[in-house]
Amino acid sequence: MSMQAHTTVRMFGALHTIRRERGLLSTAEVSIPAGGCSAFDLAGKLDLPLDKIEAVFVNHKVHSLNHHIQAGDRVAFVPTGVPGPCRYMLGISAAGRQSRQDIVSAGVCSA
Repeated sequence: MSMQAHTTVRMFGALHTIRRERGLLSTAEVSIPAGGCSAFDLAGKLDLPLDKIEAVFVNHKVHSLNHHIQAGDRVAFVPTGVPGPCRYMLGISAAGRQSRQDIVSAGVCSA
């Protein structure tokens, strides 16, 4: 029997706007499979445009979309274009580069 638990996912910036334009909240309760899933898969489940996501925060640490999400993790998707030195200090820029490589490797879109 497959057990699933919920986790709260937040979307910031342009991702927040996209969700609101679709009549959805920028915070969502999502079922996560017992074995977890990648942030890439979670973004797909939420119908978020991958080309608009630069990184994902999981439990207050920035990661690429290849990061594995477990039930109960605190998740927030970060859009492309976060301004200023925060992108570098928080690691968003590096995670974004890795996410773009992951997306191209998966054949979702071209570089």
